[in-house]
Amino acid sequence: MRNMIRNAWRSRWVTVATVLAVLLAACSSAADPGVSSGGNPASSSSGSSPAGEKLAQDLSFTLYQGSDVLGEGNLTISSLQGKPLVINFWAGLCPPCRAEMPDLQEFYEENKDRVNLLGIDVGQFTGLGDQASAKALLEELDVTYPAGFTNDGGVMRDYKILGMPPTVFIDSKGETFRHWGGVLNKDLLTKVTNEMLELESAPLNY
Repeated sequence: MRNMIRNAWRSRWVTVATVLAVLLAACSSAADPGVSSGGNPASSSSGSSPAGEKLAQDLSFTLYQGSDVLGEGNLTISSLQGKPLVINFWAGLCPPCRAEMPDLQEFYEENKDRVNLLGIDVGQFTGLGDQASAKALLEELDVTYPAGFTNDGGVMRDYKILGMPPTVFIDSKGETFRHWGGVLNKDLLTKVTNEMLELESAPLNY
């Protein structure tokens, strides 16, 4: 009788352990390390998707500032091919965006000869501000790198913007090297940029 009770309890514990293992596996497989998570557009969760060779989606934008660097009028991402590009999507009332802007500015000052840096305001698509709040933030933080806005409604889908602020690294051929979801500091920006440039300069193996 004692053995029957012991075996019954053991069977229950095995069942519980199995269920827990299945649930943990499901949670792990559902997580996407390459894109910020959650429905909150101001989420600062971070993660990096692996390098790829997919041509970046083209996107039209208008500059608030930086026309002396990137050119005048309505520009497109494809028009910037030929020099590696780092795109940071941000908004005027996005706290994580505000937090990383000083690092972006410092990164720009140290790397503008190697890569283009572009901030694209998506406040109108995230509910995190308008053009007035975006311009006010640029002025308040003394941001000088090129920044502007887009009216392209497909930007959230095409660039997988599920949380703020995402940053996309695009090589000189216009191919997406990495998509980073969440706040970046200068060291991480430099590290990923160096990886992209090293891959571009690596000799081809035939």
